[in-house]
Amino acid sequence: MDSSAPNPADDTSMDAFLDKFQSQPYRGGFREDQWEEEFDKIPLFMKKAPSEIDPKEFPDLACLQSIIFDDERSPEEQAKTYKDEGNDYFKEKDYQKAVVSYSEGLKKKCVDPDLNAVLYTNRAAAQYYLGNFRSALNDVLAARKLKPGHLKAIVRGAMCHLELKHFAEAVNWCDEGLQIDAKEKKLLEVRAKADKLKRMEERDLRKAKLKEKKEQSQNEALLQAVKVYFEDEDRAELYQVSPWSTLLQVLQHPRFSVKALTPAFLVCVGSSPFCKNYLQGKRVHR
Repeated sequence: MDSSAPNPADDTSMDAFLDKFQSQPYRGGFREDQWEEEFDKIPLFMKKAPSEIDPKEFPDLACLQSIIFDDERSPEEQAKTYKDEGNDYFKEKDYQKAVVSYSEGLKKKCVDPDLNAVLYTNRAAAQYYLGNFRSALNDVLAARKLKPGHLKAIVRGAMCHLELKHFAEAVNWCDEGLQIDAKEKKLLEVRAKADKLKRMEERDLRKAKLKEKKEQSQNEALLQAVKVYFEDEDRAELYQVSPWSTLLQVLQHPRFSVKALTPAFLVCVGSSPFCKNYLQGKRVHR
């Protein structure tokens, strides 16, 4: 007898099973108006993982999480899991959670220097996009201690120096990276920008020094031109006040006197005709 021939009994059973749904609808399925929400509770179909996993609300997801983060696995396996989790958060632009995941991976203290270098570099990238440029640079430095030629770390470090306005350092980091890959587009871009800003900074610094020198010369010329005296009325003599003296020092002079609670001074331009005529015939103590 041919075993592949259709079995009428099987067809009858299937028909009965299908007919059952006409009179008794399946009650365990999704509601038509909520199927998207129901699908989003299944880990395989989730568009975005919940920030907090409640075992009662998401039992399947909680079960998967306990398997993924099993402490019985090796530190390397756990660190890699946290790295992958951080990468997923990074792709979603949830940089704060990415930092947490990479940090958890580093806490596992695995002995793989390459994996740790990647964790530091990836955390630096997340910190960079959070605007934490100093923290990002510290992570990059840690990554390069483990793997000095790690190009991604060098690129990220150059970008951090640029944001921190360390233009000379940014150029140096770019030059180091370009020795590894002379066509690295991001390094070429950062170097061009950093070099331009470095030249502008040096130009502004030169201008500021020239301005400061000019103002200093003007102040010195003013101090040389303006003369300040106080009068000893009892002796009809004048005392010239040093431009470097404080008011307290002048008030403490034995020949200085205050009238009506107001100290009095004579201020004039030393080369002016008035000053020359006024001082003529008077004894001046300098």
